[in-house]
Amino acid sequence: MVSVASIVPLVLPQKQFNRWLDLDEHDRSPVRLIEMLGFDYFTLLDLLTIARSRKHVEKYYGTAETGRFPERLKPINIQSDVDLAGEFRPIREINNEIRRLNLASYAPLRYVLPHKQEAYDRKYSTHVRGGVSFFRQADREESLIHLLRVNLLKRMESAVPSFALTVQRQLRDVEATLARIESSVAELEPVDITDVDLDDPAFESLLVGRKVKVLLQDVDLIRWKQELIEDRNRLATLFSAAAQVDAERDAKLAALKEVIAEKCLRPINFGNRKVIVFTAFTDTACYLYDHLASWAKSALDIESALISGSGTNQTTLSGLRKDQGTLLSAFAPRAKERPAELASEGEIDLLIATDCISEGQNLQDCDWLINYDIHWNPVRIIQRFGRIDRIGSPNSCIQLVNFWPNIELDEYINLEQRVSGKMVLLDISATGEENLIEQQSGNQMNDLEYRRNQLLKLQDTVIDLEDLSTGISIADLTLTDLRIDLAQYLKAKPGVLECMPLGSFAVVTTTEVDIPPGIIFCLRAEGESSKRIPEAGYPLGVHYLVYMNEDGSVILPYTQAKQILDRLKRLCLGRDLPDFAACARFDKTTKQGEEMLAAHRLLASAVSSVAGKNQERAVASLFAPGGTHVMKGEFAGINDFEVIAYLLIVPETTSSGSND
Repeated sequence: MVSVASIVPLVLPQKQFNRWLDLDEHDRSPVRLIEMLGFDYFTLLDLLTIARSRKHVEKYYGTAETGRFPERLKPINIQSDVDLAGEFRPIREINNEIRRLNLASYAPLRYVLPHKQEAYDRKYSTHVRGGVSFFRQADREESLIHLLRVNLLKRMESAVPSFALTVQRQLRDVEATLARIESSVAELEPVDITDVDLDDPAFESLLVGRKVKVLLQDVDLIRWKQELIEDRNRLATLFSAAAQVDAERDAKLAALKEVIAEKCLRPINFGNRKVIVFTAFTDTACYLYDHLASWAKSALDIESALISGSGTNQTTLSGLRKDQGTLLSAFAPRAKERPAELASEGEIDLLIATDCISEGQNLQDCDWLINYDIHWNPVRIIQRFGRIDRIGSPNSCIQLVNFWPNIELDEYINLEQRVSGKMVLLDISATGEENLIEQQSGNQMNDLEYRRNQLLKLQDTVIDLEDLSTGISIADLTLTDLRIDLAQYLKAKPGVLECMPLGSFAVVTTTEVDIPPGIIFCLRAEGESSKRIPEAGYPLGVHYLVYMNEDGSVILPYTQAKQILDRLKRLCLGRDLPDFAACARFDKTTKQGEEMLAAHRLLASAVSSVAGKNQERAVASLFAPGGTHVMKGEFAGINDFEVIAYLLIVPETTSSGSND
């Protein structure tokens, strides 16, 4: 069980992760991140995470017993127009209007008079760093404005009717704020905000705002009203234009109907007419259901359902309960193992859903998934497709369909960047959640380029999480893969490791640049030293792996055990037979193992790197058959170390292998 106390130290890893993000691109490597984060974080990851991507399952679990994955067909990309009548303005022009919005009703602190700002900072700002500094509520409001602009742009990309609903809601907020100002101006009374109980009804007529309230006497009413009126006029214009594009004129909806109809009439797997349509917004999902469900039933003879996660679930199957579990079982009865006696409830073939089901659901009865809008985070698109890209799928192939804005990708990404003034970083745990941070001048960390590259890839192929360039997979940070390897070896060769003598070694050759010649040592602390864990959360207990170069330098220290094991695996995997030529070279160089001075020096350096000492002494007895150990105090007070095994890595000549 993981205690709350063990989670509290994650504040420091978050800070270290942010520092890692600030590094130059060539320095932002998994190895550097591991060094900066420390062992506590990776211990928690090992306890709480399981990395089982498609490639991971195929490589480490096999598909002989569980069934294979379906073939991924090349994605279908659709760039539809917005308005069949051709009257709705282009997305770039709408974006310019969005950028001009003040969104003044959501930022009352922006209009507080200068001599009153300090009082509002004291009332609303949050102290951080133990009270040393504070985060101003006014800055929070400006961040909210950025997010609202992004929301408008993304909703317009999703569906014009969804965009119209959002604009209408914002227009109502503006009109309500204006009305409140107009009705309260005559009632202004001198009062100090620090003396106001915000919940006291007596002050209600003097305050404007939602969670953050301001006294009308403390704000620049002329400027605030002017910018509210500007917003009202601009929003009214946008709403009027968007409201004209109803379902009859919605070009994107028409294109979606064509795709669904083609799929049902010409299924890629015999008899399979199931389709999932994903959208990021509940408004869009409800709109699609309203205009697809009856059409699909009459034109295609298929039943539909809506799952939005907000209590608006619907289905055309009469009598069927509308909870998420029941609807998903009707959509994917095989994957959800629906009891045979419930088959009479019928089946759903068209599922319209938000990202409330983009994770943790097995829906592999379906073979066709449509992204009606492109999520800001490429990881979310991959997670959506994972609902049907499942092991043991009854389908021989599966299809991804992406709807894109009808503009060039670079222009689309730049529009989002300009309208938001923010950047998106993918969370290291690959949950798909977004972190919005302020853009720093001159240090964009290549996020726009990163996203452009991933979206370009998604147009040509379905990518896995570990394929995201410059990204870090959980597999880079945990020992899951290696534990699976060990379990498989123990099952295949029971008793072999337990009977292996101490000091066992092998000889392998290398041609890889990042695996130079040297020795990988596996040491075990003995006696008192076995009780001294070098750092909280160290994953290997009393064991230490050190990768030494031929010149005596440490290539990878014991703190990089995962990286060492990865390199060891790359060198030895598949080499079941001894490399007799390499062994002969080793025997000749060491006179059948009797002259091990060079190895002794490397071992001394390895032990010193673990013990934190600089002294190096000859330890010839460590290489004696059966294994011995350094006597207590040999390394300036550091307790004994046992050599469990070591791997000699020599340059490639004419053959490769290992000596077991």
